[in-house]
Amino acid sequence: MRARGLWRVLAQVVVGVVSLVFVYPYLWMLSGAFRSTRDILAAPLHLWPEHFDLSGFGSIADVGGVSLLRCLVNSVVITVASSVVAVAVAALGAYAIRRRPEALAFRLLRGGFLLSMMYPYMLLVIPVYLVMYHLGLLGGYLGIVLFLALGPIQFFLFEQFFRSIPEAMIEAASVDGANEVQVLWYIILPMARGVVATVAIITFLLNWAQWFPVLVISASPDTYTLPVALLNMNGELGTNFQGIMALAVITTVPPALLFLLAQRQVMGGMTEGAIKG
Repeated sequence: MRARGLWRVLAQVVVGVVSLVFVYPYLWMLSGAFRSTRDILAAPLHLWPEHFDLSGFGSIADVGGVSLLRCLVNSVVITVASSVVAVAVAALGAYAIRRRPEALAFRLLRGGFLLSMMYPYMLLVIPVYLVMYHLGLLGGYLGIVLFLALGPIQFFLFEQFFRSIPEAMIEAASVDGANEVQVLWYIILPMARGVVATVAIITFLLNWAQWFPVLVISASPDTYTLPVALLNMNGELGTNFQGIMALAVITTVPPALLFLLAQRQVMGGMTEGAIKG
């Protein structure tokens, strides 16, 4: 019994040390947003500001000729819109494959999703640019939203859950006169509320952090989101470490808070889909 207690204490110590290693950079970033560049360079490892300096936030109000408020609005609008479209498309696609798994087109589509999960993002530069160019979607919000709405992870979460639903339940609804859309809307989705919420949260977190598709599809800084602004401002701000840290805080705090508030829902939804699948 005593040995078991010692091992438990040792495990907690190890977990605490590992957690500190991962949390320290984020705490350093938070502290750096309120420390002057001179203080950061003089004592780079300090986690507590010598005095709280808010000038870093003022220096990034307008960088590169684009208002930071516009980048924030772009992030919210693009992330919310792409998340809504992604949830709808993933649910419809997963249900269609669930109902017709033998169809060749659906099997090819599923294989395409699997391939896209293994394909490096950087290799998509030319294909994405050419597709958006021929569709006339370069430089606009619509192209960015549609690209970010493609979510193989979201699709597979829905598919795994839909596989757990008894076929007899769907057939009974069909016998009662319900079409496929009505079966999905009134029977399947109410049962999948947890998975829908999980997919929506995961999609929001993933799309908020995306910078590569936005940078490729955008034709001007007017459609830049916060991650893209942070990427571009690194070079422009030069050695203004405080400004960079301030912008990093603004960019990372919203998704971090959302995940902390919804982590149980996310973990529970992913486990539910995996187990039932």
